Amino acid sequence: MSDTAVHHVQRRLKARHLSMIAIGGCIGTGLFMASGSAIHSAGPGGALVAYAAIGLMVYFFMTSLGEMATFMPVSGSFSTYATRFVDPSLGFALGWNYWFNWVITAAVDVSVAAVVISYWEPLRNFMPAWGWSLLFLCVIFLLNMASVRVYGETEYWMALIKVVTVIIFLGIGVLTIFGIMGGQYIGLKNFSMGDAPFLGGSLGGQFLTTLGVFLVAGFSFQGTELIGITAGESEEPEKNIPRAIDQVFWRILIFYILAIAIIGLIIPYTSPELLGADVDEISKSPFTLVFERAGLAFAAAAMNAVILTSILSAGNSGMYASTRMLYAMGRSGLAWPAFGKVDARGVPMPALLATGALVLGVYMLQLGNDAAYQYVLAASGLTGFIAWVGIAISHYRFRRAWVAQGRPLSGLRYRAKWFPFGPLLALALCVLVIIGQDTKLILDGDFDWERLLVTYMGLPVFFGFLVYHKLRYRTRLIALKEVDLSKTDRD
Repeated sequence: MSDTAVHHVQRRLKARHLSMIAIGGCIGTGLFMASGSAIHSAGPGGALVAYAAIGLMVYFFMTSLGEMATFMPVSGSFSTYATRFVDPSLGFALGWNYWFNWVITAAVDVSVAAVVISYWEPLRNFMPAWGWSLLFLCVIFLLNMASVRVYGETEYWMALIKVVTVIIFLGIGVLTIFGIMGGQYIGLKNFSMGDAPFLGGSLGGQFLTTLGVFLVAGFSFQGTELIGITAGESEEPEKNIPRAIDQVFWRILIFYILAIAIIGLIIPYTSPELLGADVDEISKSPFTLVFERAGLAFAAAAMNAVILTSILSAGNSGMYASTRMLYAMGRSGLAWPAFGKVDARGVPMPALLATGALVLGVYMLQLGNDAAYQYVLAASGLTGFIAWVGIAISHYRFRRAWVAQGRPLSGLRYRAKWFPFGPLLALALCVLVIIGQDTKLILDGDFDWERLLVTYMGLPVFFGFLVYHKLRYRTRLIALKEVDLSKTDRD
């Protein structure tokens, strides 16, 4: 099969798939479970500022990715872009680091899904937790083995469940605030009680407490870059990718800012119920709390089902993203060339088999050696933020190379907003979030070597990949006039 035919087979994601994949990347357990702890830590105002700032950062990253993905839609996206526009060593490090991260994410998701399903006692007694995890892993593997269209349809319906849940939540929340549901008018009193809306005392203290929430908000938004991974398999990418990217701003506004505002209005930031919840404590989810305040007794069971859907969706996306990244690296020479092969349906089976095997291995490691597993998990902790930094750097170099080679901006089908201010602001915010990962050190001055190692372990892993490739292949920063701006990826 020719290279052209392969790409023709692969491009099966429709516009509605892209839109829902972008939405699905924005909504997950970070919103459903962790948003309450953000309000408790920084107050309702601090949480809103943190989520708005991270939302703005993600929006600029997405427009940067959109400009490159519209010009050159390829699987593997930002690894390929870093290789072409910056330095092959950067592309190597971004690609392997991102693949490693999503492998671990998929392994975590199938494990956590078994915990969530144990909420229902008949299912908990039907099969042990490891059995459910292996069943979920098999389902996710089969969905990815079928075709990219199956993946798109699955993500569409899973994302739709999350979207409907948030919309219902917003409606019920508004009715509860005005006393139409729940029987008591709440109004704005929780935004003005105690030290609200911003905690921390002085202006500097408020800044630090808000900065501490940046971490929670940042992890909540991770996965939005998946639309770049899907670019190489979408129909009419020049038209559909910009449309999906431009809708990100409104999704962030509706699904995050309004949801955080409603939680902060209904539940006082002093409530111990907001101290944080894990997936096995569905009753502590701020969404569950709001539904219960409105008098809906079935809230916990309904939210448990939604969260199970979110986790399986994340695992499905993790398998897809890691497989496509390994496939793209195989095609570009950053991985074994066999990983760049696809079958007659356009599915990169060698990459999928390798990825599935490692996901299973990481899951088995969790069962056999918890200490080793925790370090493996920590090693992937900053990968999403590192990928965002790589996107910003690649786009900055892409646009500078475009101008340096005398090409008119009108030749770009889609242009990132507010260049270069937008990408540079996003880059600065992302670096700030990475530096502020150790919140105990930032907020309390509590220094601990072991915690520091676990928190920032993702950085030496990334730089290890970078230095290895740099020393082995002696690559250099590509001169702007030598940057390859052809519209296809290279074998």
